[in-house]
Amino acid sequence: MTRATLALARRALRNALRRPQFLAPLIVFPTLFMAVNVGGLSRTTGLPGFPEVGGFLDFQLAAAITQSLMLGGVSAGIATALEIEGGFFDRLVAAPVPRLALVLGRLLATAALSLVQTVYFLAVGLIFGASIEGGLAGVLIVLAIAVIAGVGFGAIGVALALRARNASLVQGIFPLVFVVLFVSSAFFPRALLEQPAAAIADYNPLSYIADGMRDPIVSSISAAPVLEGLLAATGLALVMAGVALSALRGRLRTT
Repeated sequence: MTRATLALARRALRNALRRPQFLAPLIVFPTLFMAVNVGGLSRTTGLPGFPEVGGFLDFQLAAAITQSLMLGGVSAGIATALEIEGGFFDRLVAAPVPRLALVLGRLLATAALSLVQTVYFLAVGLIFGASIEGGLAGVLIVLAIAVIAGVGFGAIGVALALRARNASLVQGIFPLVFVVLFVSSAFFPRALLEQPAAAIADYNPLSYIADGMRDPIVSSISAAPVLEGLLAATGLALVMAGVALSALRGRLRTT
């Protein structure tokens, strides 16, 4: 199964690189959004209750990474749906390929892309004056949380694709990415959010994922937010991978 999973992951990565229309939004949209936020909201760091940071760019890096990872999940779902529409998925089902590899290969490719996305935003942040207070250990923590969360978002996309079987329907969840993200602490501290957004953010796993990545960037590494971020990312990945595998079984029963 390992060989099949790696082969499918390589194929998924090659296809992603050949389709810039799917890959570019993962970088372009979050970068532009980050630039607009940093340019227009930089003075908010002086508000009472805003955590002490070196600059608003430092605070926004985790938000940009989270947004990019969520868009990566949408892209994974669209790619899976296109394979179903084009008949490639049915050919894989008919071939002697372990069924588990059909999902794991896509998720492994998503993990690799998540790593690249995160490195990109960290590099952009450093180039434009951000600092990572946690040093090398902080960078590794950010990468770990991001890759695990990226797998979770990818699993959501794959599950939706297997259920909907239509790329247009999967693409339709794009606006929901922003809705879910805005009712978290990704873009603004929970202490400064108004109700009901503040209450929703307390239960939104994206808040803990973003805060877990943000902590090593804006301060010395703290155990609580980092562990909460890792747990939220791992829980999301495990639960949604299970949902994706359940969707795969449902798809195979109707094939």
